[in-house]
Amino acid sequence: MANRRLSDEERESLALPLIVTVRARLEEVARGDLELLWALRRKLAKELMYDERSKPMQRRALKKKKRREQGNHCAVCSCDLPATNVVLDRFEAMKGYTFENTRLLCRECDFKIQGERRFA
Repeated sequence: MANRRLSDEERESLALPLIVTVRARLEEVARGDLELLWALRRKLAKELMYDERSKPMQRRALKKKKRREQGNHCAVCSCDLPATNVVLDRFEAMKGYTFENTRLLCRECDFKIQGERRFA
């Protein structure tokens, strides 16, 4: 399933005004302190990313469970998974990193799938 994308109209009427508002609020809160503004932007970006991807510790725990469930094999090619650099692939990105919505892949299969999805 393709990920939902904003239309040109949604970007113009919804996203852009929201971004302008958030930036203005960040500057207001920072009160001219450039280091604070920088730190606030980083914190906001990190927290918003966690909303979409969950926290790294949660993803690590999910990878561990998936590795056990899949018998330490790639869900696509069935090769033995390496100790590191495995990919937790979501079937539907919007549904997040849940046990039901993910599978563990080797890097080679992930590259191939991302290319097919045109995410390369």
